[in-house]
Amino acid sequence: MHIHHQAITELIYQASEAIMDVYTKNQYQADLKEDHSPVTEADLVSHKIITEGLQRLYPEVPVLSEESAHPPYDIRKEYAYLWLLDPLDGTKEFINRTDEFSINLALIHKGKPVAGYIHLPVFRKLYYAIHKKGAFEIAGKETRRIEAARFSLQDSGLKVVGSRSHMDDLTKEYIDKLTNPHMISLGSALKFISIATGEAHYYPRMIQIMEWDTAAGQILIEEAGGSLVDADTGLPLRYNKVMLKNPYFIASGKQC
Repeated sequence: MHIHHQAITELIYQASEAIMDVYTKNQYQADLKEDHSPVTEADLVSHKIITEGLQRLYPEVPVLSEESAHPPYDIRKEYAYLWLLDPLDGTKEFINRTDEFSINLALIHKGKPVAGYIHLPVFRKLYYAIHKKGAFEIAGKETRRIEAARFSLQDSGLKVVGSRSHMDDLTKEYIDKLTNPHMISLGSALKFISIATGEAHYYPRMIQIMEWDTAAGQILIEEAGGSLVDADTGLPLRYNKVMLKNPYFIASGKQC
């Protein structure tokens, strides 16, 4: 399947501008969804722009967004390709005005991410990766290839990234095995970006999050030379599963 890279990035930038229009107004209502997670008009306008744009570009490829109804697995299992979209990853970060929120979009082929885009609206940076073509950062007119850091779990002072909100006991157990780890707190997909760019080494997550939260981050990290794997099996995460939740996982750079 051909990736219309320019058209996809233009859609993402358009959604980003709409998000920033809401963010700079600083007068928006946050409603609670059925699972008690917050949603704002920024989530919904981004969802609309990207979903409708992808359907024009790829009418034959379904879009599975955090903000849409999800067909049952009996239907989804027939999809050869699908888009996984989180139109505003880090709604809590958006509401708390930390600036650390993103748009996440990934193309899935038979359970694996084959293209991924993460855009940071406030920082005006786009990260993207395409299978076997590398991972890149676009900032302004500059495009640079990004690469994960090489490390060993026995190293002292590893940079370990975690959630800004809280640290659960099981994740803490993984971190406590390290020697003098240096903790970095980041919101939303910035954690994946920090691994892919080599700014951090290790990101264990023992709290389940959804497929659209990780798919773009996974291919970004993989194409940068790192890995994002199931904490139990050590195998790369799979997508479009019966349950759209991920298992516990570990994202890391190039482990020696």
